[in-house]
Amino acid sequence: MSQIIDQATTKFKDVLEHLRKDLSSMRAGRANPQMLDNIKVDVYSQLMPIVQVANITVVDASLLTVKPWDKSTVEAVTHAIKSSDIGIQPIVEGEVIKLPIPPLTEERRLDYVKVMKSKLEEARIAVRQVRKELLDEVANQKDSNNLSEDDAERLEKQVQKLVDETNESIETIGKEKEKELMQV
Repeated sequence: MSQIIDQATTKFKDVLEHLRKDLSSMRAGRANPQMLDNIKVDVYSQLMPIVQVANITVVDASLLTVKPWDKSTVEAVTHAIKSSDIGIQPIVEGEVIKLPIPPLTEERRLDYVKVMKSKLEEARIAVRQVRKELLDEVANQKDSNNLSEDDAERLEKQVQKLVDETNESIETIGKEKEKELMQV
């Protein structure tokens, strides 16, 4: 019985962690190394995450520097940054790539809020899918007489409580990110 609750807790934590990771890559007008997390660089005949080929440093609130470990990959890293959707033009100075973070326009902020809300909805959908899986598991155990009616009902209530807590967390995360994105 507690196995199902443990499974639920783990899955809901995974959903929240995935959401936080997705939202951390959205820029909010200030330098943040996670902005580059989704960028893949074509080096050594394979696509590698930028964090595996370069050191990323925050110089100040509006400037990141990227220093590839191998000098021969500067051009590939620059190309990967230019072709990504982060909207930043890299400036190459020797073997260091500077990324000046321009302030976000109101229109761009609103676009980011829309994207963020779609990511929140994806997280809510994932929570509903997990809830369905768990409730199906409870029903299967009840049908095979591994759980009594009372235990099954108790488990369903516990699962629903976890779902409600997770949805509240999703809302809180969304409000914090929206506040961060809209801050000038």
